[in-house]
Amino acid sequence: MRSDTMTRKAQPIKIAILAMGGEGGGVLADWIVDMGEANGYMAQTTSVPGVAQRTGATIYYVELYPVAQAQADGGRPVLALMPLPGDVDVVLASELMEAGRAVQRGLVTSDRTTLIASTHRVYSIAEKSALGDGRVDSAQLLAHTARAARRFIRFDMAQAAEASGSVISAVLFGALAGSGVLPFSRAQFEATIERGGVGVKPSLKAFGSAFDRAREGDDGEPATEASVAAPVPAPRHPAVRALVTRVQRDFPPATHALLLQGVRRLIDYQDLAYAGLYLDRMAAIAASQGTDERLLKETARHLALWMSYEDTARVAALKTRATRFERVRGEARVQAGQVLAINEYMHPRLQEICETLPGGVGRWLMGSTLPKKLVERFTQHGRVIQTSSLRGYLMLRTVAACGRWRRSTMRYADENRRIEDWLQRIASTARRHPELAVELAQLQRLVKGYSDTHERGLRNYDSVLRAFDRAGTALAPATLRELRDAALADEHGHKLQAALARHALV
Repeated sequence: MRSDTMTRKAQPIKIAILAMGGEGGGVLADWIVDMGEANGYMAQTTSVPGVAQRTGATIYYVELYPVAQAQADGGRPVLALMPLPGDVDVVLASELMEAGRAVQRGLVTSDRTTLIASTHRVYSIAEKSALGDGRVDSAQLLAHTARAARRFIRFDMAQAAEASGSVISAVLFGALAGSGVLPFSRAQFEATIERGGVGVKPSLKAFGSAFDRAREGDDGEPATEASVAAPVPAPRHPAVRALVTRVQRDFPPATHALLLQGVRRLIDYQDLAYAGLYLDRMAAIAASQGTDERLLKETARHLALWMSYEDTARVAALKTRATRFERVRGEARVQAGQVLAINEYMHPRLQEICETLPGGVGRWLMGSTLPKKLVERFTQHGRVIQTSSLRGYLMLRTVAACGRWRRSTMRYADENRRIEDWLQRIASTARRHPELAVELAQLQRLVKGYSDTHERGLRNYDSVLRAFDRAGTALAPATLRELRDAALADEHGHKLQAALARHALV
């Protein structure tokens, strides 16, 4: 099939590839060049690497020009080194955000560009480091990108590559062939892979799967929430079963899913009694006059998160789980006979060590002189612990085991006091102003993480809470929401202070 891009006289085919490190963007560009040169085209490729994004995103640019046309023109064409906005025929993006970046750069246009992109996400540093939920809405990104392109072929290419035992570059190559936008046959595409001589069988499998999906017109729309109700859990353990029964008996059906997830999370975090405390606290909120399902759902969500705060024992437990080792092995594509080494970069501070100790001991150490200096000297430099080694694994498992004594620690006492105070405020506010109580429940979003992240969030939380106390229920829900969003937008608190001053709440 011959593309309409070839009807423009003396114009090369212009292809931009946006890929992250390790995804085979260079291999994909080389395949396109090799295919063109093997089938009567001049080809040129360039790449511009980047290091300021997730794993270093690179733009590869390929131009193809038919040799016969060059001979008819009586000269050799001058091919460009970089894509120009509004002048690209095909854009291949290895991830949804990269597709969005292509649109932002003007490389995708509605009158010309065929965009082929994977719908999976690899979150950027800015998204991961945001104080709140900093993720870009994938549905909005898809909709905006679809409007920008003449044609948009998309599906989860990372999953397709995983299923084929190949890499995403082979999937993109197959989708490019299936789109029919280039003047080459499927056999010519496949011959290019075979000439490469490396990983031919899995690459052809991934290519074929993507070719078929592109031919079928798979637009990759994200699945909507399942309309079928989630199955009712039927745990075997009698104590767990009692907690599930309590949720189903004492709370509105609309809240069951969140409450059951909270119970599950807190059993995993601590034990059955701790999950029971979670339901006790939620029952007190449910008993408050004027509460509604929305308030119960928001409180259930944020209470479960707060009660499972990240202390050193929790972090150590998560880093030594079998599921984590399996995930890392899968992501690294470890083959049989290969050895995997996992290095954890740890920098425990005096504060975190004291918070892990029993309350009395931790406060004594924080207020001491010589012992405090000795611990600070020991912890002033970070340490690298190899959890894939027996020694490193046992070290972190020992720290994780301290979680069983969590209720006696200084950190637990402090967090528990804040949680009880927060819940009391929600309950008392709900009786007079349910909407304001919902915003107060969501204020927990400011308290998260550990170390410096936790300190900054807690400082902002306290600032907003003091403003709430000054204004009381006279504070508009929209104002409290504005203060919370300002605190989440700036980790240093400058935007929050400006918002507080604007509302005369300093």
